[in-house]
Amino acid sequence: MKERTYTTGSGRQVALRIFVQEGNLGKVDFALESLVKSMAWDEATYGLEYDLDLFNIVAVDDFNMGAMENKSLNIFNSRLVLASPETATDLDYSRIEGVVGHEYFHNWTGNRVTCRDWFQLTLKEGLTVFRDQEFSADMNSRPVKRIEDVMMLRSSQFTEDAGPMAHPIRPESYIKMDNFYTVTVYEKGAEVVRLYDTLLGKEGFRKGMDLYFKRHDGHAVTCDDFRAAMEDANGVNLDTLGRWYSQAGTPSLHVTPSYDAPSRTYTLACRQSTPPSPGQDNKQPVLIPIRLGLLGPDGKDLPLKLRNADGSVTDLGTTGVLRFETAEASFTFVDVPSEPVPSLLRDFSAPVKMEVAGQAEEGLLFRLAHDSDPFNRWEAGQRLARKLLLQLYAAAAAGAPAHSAKEVSERCTAAGGVPDALVNAFRAVLTDPDLDGSFKAMAVAMPSGSELLDSLPGGDPPLLHHVRMYVVRQMAARLRPELEKLVAENDDAPGTPYQFNAAACARRAIKNRCLTMLSSLEEPDITAMLLRRFREASNMTDEISALAALVELAGPERDSALAAFYDKFRNEPLVLLKWLGLQATSNAPGNLALVRSLVDHPAFNVTNPNSCYSLFLGFGRSPVNFHAADGSGYAFMADSVLKVDALNHQVAARMVGSFSTWRQYDAERQAMMRAQLERIVAHPGLSENVFEIASKSLK
Repeated sequence: MKERTYTTGSGRQVALRIFVQEGNLGKVDFALESLVKSMAWDEATYGLEYDLDLFNIVAVDDFNMGAMENKSLNIFNSRLVLASPETATDLDYSRIEGVVGHEYFHNWTGNRVTCRDWFQLTLKEGLTVFRDQEFSADMNSRPVKRIEDVMMLRSSQFTEDAGPMAHPIRPESYIKMDNFYTVTVYEKGAEVVRLYDTLLGKEGFRKGMDLYFKRHDGHAVTCDDFRAAMEDANGVNLDTLGRWYSQAGTPSLHVTPSYDAPSRTYTLACRQSTPPSPGQDNKQPVLIPIRLGLLGPDGKDLPLKLRNADGSVTDLGTTGVLRFETAEASFTFVDVPSEPVPSLLRDFSAPVKMEVAGQAEEGLLFRLAHDSDPFNRWEAGQRLARKLLLQLYAAAAAGAPAHSAKEVSERCTAAGGVPDALVNAFRAVLTDPDLDGSFKAMAVAMPSGSELLDSLPGGDPPLLHHVRMYVVRQMAARLRPELEKLVAENDDAPGTPYQFNAAACARRAIKNRCLTMLSSLEEPDITAMLLRRFREASNMTDEISALAALVELAGPERDSALAAFYDKFRNEPLVLLKWLGLQATSNAPGNLALVRSLVDHPAFNVTNPNSCYSLFLGFGRSPVNFHAADGSGYAFMADSVLKVDALNHQVAARMVGSFSTWRQYDAERQAMMRAQLERIVAHPGLSENVFEIASKSLK
């Protein structure tokens, strides 16, 4: 046990204790520091002080969840407590900070005020995720944190919302409540809480939180009680925001801009719709806050003067929020000197899919270069890359099937390849001295495969992977001088101690992004350089990044690095989870045989949830091998689900979720995935946990 003391704002002493296996005591300092920071942040941000004299954390290796917020006795999965520079990456440190904060924040949003019933789970989880996101943003880089959260939402929650497992953030029924600790309840729930923050502003949101605690401290309440507190504290009606709690699916927002030069007015015609989802064919309009700015010819934000229905004008400054809550509505701005470039949905002000009519590449390139909103600057680059990837995918998919990366590359090149305009735009981002390294790393990353597949009915995941890698290779080849320069500029001098802070993480993020891009060229000198960096790395972030790049390359360097990593960390089970996960997610051809062999490796323990998540869920994220054309990846996953279900129903239920998106793919893959789901459902003695996910996936 390790202990330290925290003094609350009122001067009370609180003993903070973390219990771990004795050999791990040297790895708990960061978790303790994160706990202290979260306690101080909650006092400063919401006036919420801890109410007991003791706070305990117990870390265990075999735990299905991340953590559990029992009052004054939090139970944690060890991977979210233990960290040292030699064994934990920047991402690990970030997760520890966020989850320690999350569980502490539950003291008020979950324990002091709790849920009336399980259907209200998002009341405590969505609200507390929002609070831990804000905490992490204040501790590190706010723009980078926002982009990270939206990337996860789009790649996971949007996919869930578009499939057979779609459900509202306040579900109406369940077989096993274990199955509703979902990205929808947590992450979309947090986005719904953020709607209040966007609409009411920080001061208004704080007023609502204060009233919520004043009314309900010590009570079990509902999502409607939270909304009522926000309404009453600010004197507003939020009925249409309440619809977010009961409707599944991701709303679509369509915006048609128009400029009238004689009257100097600029109008945004908006309409919204939400697609049908299981059990919900017809959807009502929801309240969508549209945070926006208008860019002038010099790239600067123009003053926003909104004309109201009565003809009066409201000055919104240079960034304003429009309240859009009907099926259709128009918003007109006056005194606009020339046609602007719209910057809409700034900071991702609502969890929707937005399309802007007439959005030309020139406008996106302009926003990528000039937008004052960091999220929308990143988003402009993502939209450009997404459009290109979808065009090249269509070219690669035309005609006879392309079975190799070489064939895909030839078809993409014949279709025009990667245009100079996009390469130059990415070059400008990479060479901009005023941009954060973490932002640069995200800005030059391609949109995720799962996000792209949402736009590709009947998609072929391996083909899409090859198209994405073609674009990465083209970017790496044409930006090689800039990438190599950034690697050199962001290398640490030998002996530099590891630090976890925004600046240090930014340096490592852009350096390792550049190295990963360069690795795609598969040139012997680059591969040798990666192996050298792997061997000389002084922290886990750099070490695992080099290993991840090598794992995608066939050859002796890959085998040598994997063997060396295992030998070095054979007595560090949490570190070996990374070793298992990297091999499982690899897109190296024929990797299934290696994954099968890892099931019998001493590093893998089928009774340990973390082992199963790393190996099996990791394999499910490999577009090439999980989605192999012969169905072998699907059969392996189904066999693994049934094997694990006999030991741990909750873990098996998470694994079977890998099949829930089966309707997204081509007819052959749909048939093979459906057959495996039917086999799983028919298995004698199947748990209710797995049955619920598998049977709903088939509907």
